[in-house]
Amino acid sequence: MHRPAQRVGRAPRLTRILVSAAAVPVVLAAAGCSSDSGSGSGSGSSTDNAAQKGTAATSSASPSTSANAVKPAAYATLPAPCSVFSKKTLGELVPKGLNSAKSGKSDDAKNRSSCSWNSLDNKGVKGSQFRWLNVSLLRFDSDATRGEGSQLAQTYYDKQVKDAQTVTGATGARSEPASGIGDASTAVRYGLKKKEGSFKQQTVVTRVENVVITLDYNGAGLAGDKAPSEDDLMKAAEKAAKEAVASVTSANQDGSRATAPSQSASPSKSASPSKSASPSASASSKPSASATKKN
Repeated sequence: MHRPAQRVGRAPRLTRILVSAAAVPVVLAAAGCSSDSGSGSGSGSSTDNAAQKGTAATSSASPSTSANAVKPAAYATLPAPCSVFSKKTLGELVPKGLNSAKSGKSDDAKNRSSCSWNSLDNKGVKGSQFRWLNVSLLRFDSDATRGEGSQLAQTYYDKQVKDAQTVTGATGARSEPASGIGDASTAVRYGLKKKEGSFKQQTVVTRVENVVITLDYNGAGLAGDKAPSEDDLMKAAEKAAKEAVASVTSANQDGSRATAPSQSASPSKSASPSKSASPSASASSKPSASATKKN
């Protein structure tokens, strides 16, 4: 009689164990569903966030059109080179060469040009006075890749100044800022000894906005005549440089600017003045190859 009682006592306990064991998978299954649901929700949220961040990064990485834009060049054209100076100025610098103007060769007068004059005042047995004047103008367009026209012009200006300071055969070279001429201006002077005599060279390099003006002026007293004053030559050269700046401004007085940045703002080699500004070997009324080397 005790055994049935024991069996009866064990049955409820076994039942409770089985019920508890059966409940475990249910809990685990419920936990699994909960985990899957949470993971799925979290994964979707991460994808959306990543997409949003990717879009934001793309927008941030792509420069705006305005960021790439460069300011249009201030001056859109150049004056006719042989009309840069007034007759009065030419009368002072090349008194015997008013009609000797010679335009340099250029395939694009809008961007590069030059003109030269020479004067020989022959005094017979008393000797003669020789003068040579040359002006070169280069205009730079703004370029989307290389930068604004004024910046490109400044780079070329610096090179021109350096070239003028390092001319082969120059003696007593010295340079100084030329105040009151354009946005930047440097005056360089030196001597050049030739078989005809000693020539005094004055070079004034000026930048006005996106245009670079290189003015060369030299003189000599030949066949026994007295050498010209270096200071007088420089004063005349600086005065002419100011007039050249005014001519560039006047040619663009309508306020026109280059309508769009060009793809290339590199001037041709033919427009670049050479390092030598030596006068003609014979100092004749016609400029020789060495005197027009800059053209």
